[in-house]
Amino acid sequence: MVGNIAYVASRAKSRRKKLADLPRMRQLINQSTDQLIASVSNIGYSEEINLYAGRLSGGDLVEAALTHNLESELSDILSMCNGKIRDIVGIYTSRFEYQNAKVVFRSVVNDVELSKVANSILPDLNDINTPWLKIIENSDDLRSAALQMRRKSFGSDLKSLPEDARLSHYEDALDRHYFKHALKSLKGNNPAIKYLRDYVAMEIDHKNILNILEASAIGINPDDFNSLLISGGKLLPTRSFSSIAAGGRSAMLDILRTSNRFDMAHFEALISESENSRSLDPIITWFKEREHKFMKKMSYLHPISALPIVYYVAMKVQEVNDLRIIVRGRFAGLSEKVLEEHIL
Repeated sequence: MVGNIAYVASRAKSRRKKLADLPRMRQLINQSTDQLIASVSNIGYSEEINLYAGRLSGGDLVEAALTHNLESELSDILSMCNGKIRDIVGIYTSRFEYQNAKVVFRSVVNDVELSKVANSILPDLNDINTPWLKIIENSDDLRSAALQMRRKSFGSDLKSLPEDARLSHYEDALDRHYFKHALKSLKGNNPAIKYLRDYVAMEIDHKNILNILEASAIGINPDDFNSLLISGGKLLPTRSFSSIAAGGRSAMLDILRTSNRFDMAHFEALISESENSRSLDPIITWFKEREHKFMKKMSYLHPISALPIVYYVAMKVQEVNDLRIIVRGRFAGLSEKVLEEHIL
């Protein structure tokens, strides 16, 4: 594998060490809203806080700063890479373009004011977001937004959806395209590529499991489950889809019980907890932990590869997501206990 791999992997490790750890996150949770803005600024976001301070305040200010910083960091990391390393890292970072497309669709269908999107989710002081904001501005419905994305890699998949397709159909099409493209691109026997391919397969399995649990909870007929499932997972391989369509959630659980790579006892305990709380949050949190542990392991096993770079990107995204939850929660008046449950 060629490219400037040792240099970028070293830079990524150095940057990862500077990310906020759990004790620092706990400190932030216990701060006032005024203290929180200053503290977020001091852990690496001062440039973006200052950039938006003249036009925004409070939670909106921090939200815009976090998003802008993350977008710039992703662009910077990718620009450091070249050769095959850039291709591999790009497979992972490309998912954020799909996320931006989802933001556009949600903004259009919910008739969100353009200024609100431009002040937080897709901050307009970052030129990266200009094309996305223009799509929102020029779209009357989901179909018109999709047509403006026709030159994207996923454009033809969106265009092929029926005229009456709902938001969920567009989001499912984006997910299917991303995972199909990622697995297709991660070919070969190189250990780093194999680990990343296994990681993507884990994400697919987690998404499929959550989709089935949610569909069962709201009473969707198992016959329709096939449309919710994405090929490429290992716990629920494509060949199992027909059994799941016939037997629903119970069939899925039977399939999972046959795996020696899945803690079924813990999973079933989390299902009971989720049913009592009427929320999938306990399962979602566990899945995130499984993904984090796997990515951390693959990064350490192959320190001079694309994997430490991908691991840093994932941890940077996690830091920004955690900070968003803390900031939104504190400004909304949520208790420290509730926030700790979601962060720690």
